[in-house]
Amino acid sequence: MRIYAGDLGVRNKADKSPVTDADNAAEAIIVKGLRALTPDTPVVAEEEMAGGRVPVLKNGGPFWLVDPLDGTKEFIKRNGEFTVNIALIEDGKPTLGIVLAPASGTLWRGIVGEGADKREGDGPFTPIHTRPAPANGLTACASRSHAIYSDLDIWFRSNNLTVADRVQAGSSLKFCLIAEGKADIYPRFGPTNEWDTAAGHAVLEAAGGEVVTTDGRQLGYGKPTFKNPHFIARSKDAR
Repeated sequence: MRIYAGDLGVRNKADKSPVTDADNAAEAIIVKGLRALTPDTPVVAEEEMAGGRVPVLKNGGPFWLVDPLDGTKEFIKRNGEFTVNIALIEDGKPTLGIVLAPASGTLWRGIVGEGADKREGDGPFTPIHTRPAPANGLTACASRSHAIYSDLDIWFRSNNLTVADRVQAGSSLKFCLIAEGKADIYPRFGPTNEWDTAAGHAVLEAAGGEVVTTDGRQLGYGKPTFKNPHFIARSKDAR
């Protein structure tokens, strides 16, 4: 937030995506903390990966996925819709996730099988859960920077889904909106990496939702390139 209030240090990575001083500073703190906490568990972090520092993963073994600043474009726009994402992956599945929105001070967290909750500022944690599908139609989430509504509309029609409302949001906030029952579905038909989705996926699944590929399989983690296929994040009632 100190960097957010001043010089962002914006530059482009090799893939032409933007990065700021905050991406690197946050990642250094998080990675150092995780390696101290769990020295035998590899950490896959976005900026380390961009720099060619790829950890060796044991087949099916646990590892951390870290996106120190998800929604860099939103951070640069200073619209507040960026998050810090930390997830634990076990057997190719996200089992624990933490999503923090620093601009609002809101924290979501979840452990699959144990539930999810949310805290705003210094307030108490309160349980969150997905909602039943509204009778008048679903509320669909879309990326603020990447949504192509024509593609989404075609997909909704072909799957016989009625959409009554749309919500635009940056970063992993879309997963959290579904997890706390403020939205129902988020189809993503553009490129994402595993660190973009893992923490939100864990929170959503812990809250009663799911993240599946377009052919209905659960979105998995630890893929050779760490790139995701197209997916649908949703409450289990939104299908």
